[in-house]
Amino acid sequence: MKVNIYYGGRGLLDDPTLYVLKKIEEVLNELRVTVERINIYEHKNEIATLPQTMKGADGIILATTVEWLGIGGYMQQFLDACWLYGDKEKIKTTYMQPIVMSTTYGEREGELTLASAWEILGGQPCPGLCGYVEDLVSFEMNKDYTNLIEKKAEGLYRTISQKIKSLPSSNQAVKQAVLRTPQMELTPQESEQLSKYVSDDSYVKKQKEDIEELASMFKDMLGKAEQEEEAYIETFRSHFVPQPDFKARYLFILEGRKKPLFAEVAQGELTMHYGQEENIDVYAKLRPEVLDGIVEGRMTFQRAFMTGEMTAKGNFKILRMLDTMFSFA
Repeated sequence: MKVNIYYGGRGLLDDPTLYVLKKIEEVLNELRVTVERINIYEHKNEIATLPQTMKGADGIILATTVEWLGIGGYMQQFLDACWLYGDKEKIKTTYMQPIVMSTTYGEREGELTLASAWEILGGQPCPGLCGYVEDLVSFEMNKDYTNLIEKKAEGLYRTISQKIKSLPSSNQAVKQAVLRTPQMELTPQESEQLSKYVSDDSYVKKQKEDIEELASMFKDMLGKAEQEEEAYIETFRSHFVPQPDFKARYLFILEGRKKPLFAEVAQGELTMHYGQEENIDVYAKLRPEVLDGIVEGRMTFQRAFMTGEMTAKGNFKILRMLDTMFSFA
């Protein structure tokens, strides 16, 4: 039989929980139980991997000290890791004894918190031990207290060895009927691998850097897309020469662009935007490089059409008006 002890205190010399754990270890060793104690504060950068250490254990002890309020951060992080990365099938068959000693108020609430958490995780809770210690020396010298601690250790041994069952609890009912926390369906091996990644600071840092790089890349792509949406429009507007009593609707299809460039001239006003339109007078198809040459004054619409670099269909009289309406020279 093997029992793992997970200590969630800070390891202070006057911590009464350490004395209780020492007595429990002595009793379990006499009963030929393999005991392994894991001080969570010594593994604070790898708490996510600790649930994997329960693999070979028949039972565990969750022990912590209430110094001012609640079970403390290390134990809470460990329970969070059990929920996120623990092997739920293994937890179902694992007995847990909560031990909470207090130097202030709240030891009973702490014990109840650990027991409830383990039940919600699906595990088997055992009768726990909690107490208030005002003076550690007098506590250690009290033989009655020592006997109580030893009896609890013996009770844990009997519970595990005899596989004593407990009555159904409302925590289990709530877990099955109410809790619907979405979780990834992972095998125990995948959970272990994921927990190692989570606890690897360099890996997490690299992931954050990659996410920032991707975010920056998409931001640049979005900015580029927005620039493309405005491309040529301001240039056409700044070189527009109003023509009285002239109306026309043009659609420029630019190769490689998802949306065509629409231009409408009416009542001496120019309207332009990217997108499909109906009732077009002239359809013009050309490459963006050719249009660049036109707006930079190196070529005209008429010359691009005559040389075949721009194809067009529609009213060719209206097509010839492009060079009159837009003075790029």
